[in-house]
Amino acid sequence: MYIKKILWAIALIGLVIFAFVAYYIYSAMFQPNTAFNNETAYIYVPTNASYDQVREQLIPLLDDIGKFDALASQKKYTSNIKAGRFSIAKGMSNNDIINSIRSKNLPIKIAFNNQNNLADLAGRISSQIETDSLSLLTAMTDESFLEKNGFSNASALGMYLPNSYEFFWNTSAEGFRDKMLKEYNRFWTDSRKAQAEKLNLTPNEVITLASIVHEESKQADEQPRVAGVYLNRLRIGMPLQADPTLKFAAYQLPKYKNTVIRRVLNIHKQIDSPYNTYKNQGLPPGLIAMPDLTAVKAVLNPEKHSYLYFAADAKRIGYHKFAKSLRQHNNNAREYQRYLSSQGINK
Repeated sequence: MYIKKILWAIALIGLVIFAFVAYYIYSAMFQPNTAFNNETAYIYVPTNASYDQVREQLIPLLDDIGKFDALASQKKYTSNIKAGRFSIAKGMSNNDIINSIRSKNLPIKIAFNNQNNLADLAGRISSQIETDSLSLLTAMTDESFLEKNGFSNASALGMYLPNSYEFFWNTSAEGFRDKMLKEYNRFWTDSRKAQAEKLNLTPNEVITLASIVHEESKQADEQPRVAGVYLNRLRIGMPLQADPTLKFAAYQLPKYKNTVIRRVLNIHKQIDSPYNTYKNQGLPPGLIAMPDLTAVKAVLNPEKHSYLYFAADAKRIGYHKFAKSLRQHNNNAREYQRYLSSQGINK
């Protein structure tokens, strides 16, 4: 009888221990373990991150980090960390959290426009994804990549068409560059290539001209007319004489660093540069800035007209007056020069 009591006691103790262990396992796996009030929290796990780095981000988000540690070890997450951007929903259990941060890397939207050069673009992108700006710039300027895909250092910026795109946060520099090449090739459909060919331009030349059009006018409804002027000049062998190219050429010189040219002067027209379209015929070697897609489409679909000149309109700031004759253009230009002088803008 005494032995039976002992056996029953051992059995009861075993049941209690089993129940406790079962409850602990259940609570560790399936009970809610979030400590934030928002509906969703996000963590960003760097490439080659350790469990401690992940844990550091999780501590303020969880009620009981100890139980999470135990389950993470049991499920071997601690030795199988995945990089990326992951979400944790309010009320999630440890089991759900581990499943989420192990296999549900979420994409993000990346957006960019108005970047003057590749270095600026690299800085803009590095603020949105994991990779740093130096790695991005190195990938973007890789000579073998550029040569293989029909670009040069001067035209490379044209591969990056301003828009919003979906990427994983942990995308590498090469991964970003390669996907943007795919987006560029997707933009250049057979139809658009045919439009460019009809204008006697290559896709790179279209983007280069679009950068000039964009710098001349930010007005989408006016850009096709501006594009038409430049295409008319190219057609008859007339120099483009585009003031934005003079500014670009000037900004490459030490004396114009950290300055803003608000008024193009005759001295700027004497700058010795392949980007000086007063001295050199045809298009410059490459882009002078990143054009909006509206400017690219304006070049591909220019307004057909007989204008050869345009000058800024003093009465409609942001727009221009167009002229077919040099005489009319000079009148328009003088009117705008008087406006600049009245505003105290002398350089």
